[in-house]
Amino acid sequence: MHIRELQWIEPVTALRCLARRPELTFLDSAASHELLGRYSYLACEPFGTYLVTDGQASWNGTALAGDPWQSLRDLLARYKEAHCPDLPPFQGGASGFLAYDLNRTLERVPSPSNFGLRLPQSMLHFYDVVVSFDHREGRCWIVSTGWPEQDPTRRTERARRRADEFAALLAKPKSPRIIIPSTAGAWHCNFSRQRFMAAVQRVIDLIMAGDIFQANIAQRFSARVSPLFDPLTFYCQLRSLNPAPFAALLRYGKLTIASSSPERFLRLDGRQVETRPIKGTIARAADSAEDARRAKLLLASEKDRAENIMIVDLLRNDLSRVCTDNSVEVAALCDLESYASVHHLVSTVRGALSAGQDAVSLLRACFPGGSVTGAPKVRAMAIIADIEKVAREVYCGAIGFIGFNGHMDTNIAIRTIVIDDDLAVFQAGGGITAMSDPEAEYEETIAKAQRLFDAFGSDRCDAF
Repeated sequence: MHIRELQWIEPVTALRCLARRPELTFLDSAASHELLGRYSYLACEPFGTYLVTDGQASWNGTALAGDPWQSLRDLLARYKEAHCPDLPPFQGGASGFLAYDLNRTLERVPSPSNFGLRLPQSMLHFYDVVVSFDHREGRCWIVSTGWPEQDPTRRTERARRRADEFAALLAKPKSPRIIIPSTAGAWHCNFSRQRFMAAVQRVIDLIMAGDIFQANIAQRFSARVSPLFDPLTFYCQLRSLNPAPFAALLRYGKLTIASSSPERFLRLDGRQVETRPIKGTIARAADSAEDARRAKLLLASEKDRAENIMIVDLLRNDLSRVCTDNSVEVAALCDLESYASVHHLVSTVRGALSAGQDAVSLLRACFPGGSVTGAPKVRAMAIIADIEKVAREVYCGAIGFIGFNGHMDTNIAIRTIVIDDDLAVFQAGGGITAMSDPEAEYEETIAKAQRLFDAFGSDRCDAF
């Protein structure tokens, strides 16, 4: 591995230097946070791409036989790398997205009637070079592994040469920033207000009938963007308006994925596992006294607390499938966290990964995150497919990295926009329990969506 420390450069400045390189991934701790927002990563020009489409995995366009999760594990095993504890955890590896619809490779869940944008169920690029940033220490590095070269001498040479290439790209004079309009046209939604409230009532009825305990239901918004639309400008607007600790920008050809997620799905640090489910949301107020009143209201909400605890129990069960006996613990329950537009209740569940298990085992045991399905998970996913009817795709899946060193960090892909050519799509949803009020649930989805509308320069869309 070749490591080169650079003079500090702001991650967004580095992003602009690499913005035109192929298959760009930016894992962005856009929100300042002592524990959650310490690292950011930039990578591009991968040496390989792992895709899953209709349950079939492929590597650089060649189909792989067997289970797609095992195929991913086998690919990662080809490029093992020792962990360097003095660097940020992502030191080369696979990065991209696992779409929510990857759930059908794990469970017998009915397909939605509309396949949406028809994106792959997973797209992970394998990066031999990562530019990493430690916000707390104000330091940044180029970490170059030399993969996929297998010969030790040639691999060392490749690692040095690739580091030189990235250093040259980052040192290029910056061209003046040109502001390009990044607005969208009229927004459309797959639910009207009344139809969404009826869907919430249907979930409540299913809960009262004993079918499920909780289900997460989302609205899907879509709009056309102009040929002049600039995804990079848009992402900068989004991270400015709605900074989040697990944000990301993925630019893969005509496909752009921009996320401002506040929620961690899974982190694997050595053998230590952490998940941070969010359940319970209330819109913030401009007036500080009213804002504090709303935060207090959320903390006292019996419905939101019950919703959060149900998902914590689900995640404890998921983690226990791959963690050592008695290691799974709830480190925090229903803590208040405040973001630009909303307050959330957030819990933290931790465990120790069992011997013989790895990052892929952990993902497989927990995917998709319980906070975006409901409980019991499989029945909730069937109800979601039936009610929403459109594939969620990246929404409620995960974005992040699985390192060649075995470390992993992923978000829950909420507050996430997908722009495919000239079509922009995003979803906003919430967990429905027996105590839900349909109108309040509708307003909660709009509160979550508002900053995304703002990033597009759109007014609140009351007309859905």
